[in-house]
Amino acid sequence: MALRAFKATAMFPFRRRPKPSLSSLSIPSHFICPISLDLMQDPVTLPSGITYDRRTIELWLSSGHRTCPVTLLSVELDDQLLIPNHSIRRMIQDWCVANRSHGVERIPTPKTPITSLQVSDMLAEISDACRSGDRLLCAELIALLKKSAEESERNMRCILSNGATPVLAAAFLRFKTENFLSAFAGISNLDDKETILQLTSDESLKSIILILSQGSLSGKLNAILVLKELLVAVHETEQAITVARTEQLIEKVVMLIKNPISLESTKASLVAAYYLSFTQATKLAETGLVPILLEILVDAEKSLSEKALAALDGVLEEAKGRESASEHALAMPVLVKKVFRVSDLATEFAVSGMWKMCRKWGEGEEGRREKCAVEALKFGAFQKLLLLLQVGCSDRVKDKASELLRILNGLEGKEECVETLDFRGVKRAL
Repeated sequence: MALRAFKATAMFPFRRRPKPSLSSLSIPSHFICPISLDLMQDPVTLPSGITYDRRTIELWLSSGHRTCPVTLLSVELDDQLLIPNHSIRRMIQDWCVANRSHGVERIPTPKTPITSLQVSDMLAEISDACRSGDRLLCAELIALLKKSAEESERNMRCILSNGATPVLAAAFLRFKTENFLSAFAGISNLDDKETILQLTSDESLKSIILILSQGSLSGKLNAILVLKELLVAVHETEQAITVARTEQLIEKVVMLIKNPISLESTKASLVAAYYLSFTQATKLAETGLVPILLEILVDAEKSLSEKALAALDGVLEEAKGRESASEHALAMPVLVKKVFRVSDLATEFAVSGMWKMCRKWGEGEEGRREKCAVEALKFGAFQKLLLLLQVGCSDRVKDKASELLRILNGLEGKEECVETLDFRGVKRAL
């Protein structure tokens, strides 16, 4: 039963789909992994005697199971548990070669996975090289470690579980170059308090910002990826304020959003902006972030939309952000359009943004509040919010949607609803 449930989950993004030309080809049963039901790429045998593909059985074990899926015998999670089945692997390779005319590609000979002992020895050597100031040796050792991590998910897990994060952080802090930051960005997991403390030091943050400013494109990407993870790790601590107030940090993050170098860097920058908005929403608005986010949201795909909406909602928390949005022709039509169009998460941020623009104003700003509410009504917010309450949503969204409906209901007759939401007639910012 457990194995059946495991198969039904989407845990195998790497699972190979058979090519159309292979549909009539019968694969020998002992070449097929009992879990994924695909041709094995790297067959390994458990102490129970059953052979599986390495990646699928490692996923089974790492998800908390401690039994052989076929025999249900107990197993221990250990580096030496999975024994490479070289005989089966060679037979599979020979079968692939024999069936090349059917579109079967020969599976490559897998590399031997790295062991905990090897990782520990390598990390010790890196630490020694750091202490002695031997940059060249340290860089060579880290390059080997990074190469091993890139070879397989299993290697990456082994490297992380043996304490690579603080060692690589120390190497970056020792030499402060983008090459060492690149290694840290590729092999790190910020769950160590001491590492976080080191990376949030003035010296470390200045080095990251310098790379954001003057580094190569790959260096800037790695710098924003590290900064994003750092902001996520500290956002509920006192260190969050220290990081957010670092000189030039906000300007560099916004610059990467305004002048993107890659989709990955843009997404990381948007997440960083969202967490920065917890304490620095006004400063973010003063950099001109709101118009940039609105332009991004017009044609953004799902993941980018969610992150841009999150950053926008964060900036709208403060008056400066709301003022900037209320003066932009795209603000309300974009927020209304994103309700139902992207995802539940995007809908939540869009409703929250509308609520802040239509409700969260101070005394003497009733004119701004009404202007935003009239625009929301014009672009169909009333109908969408009503439908949202009918189909169901979280209590947090429901409360905001209900209050918005009360506000909009009081404006009935002040503005006709625009039937289409394709922004025709709406002037885009230059």
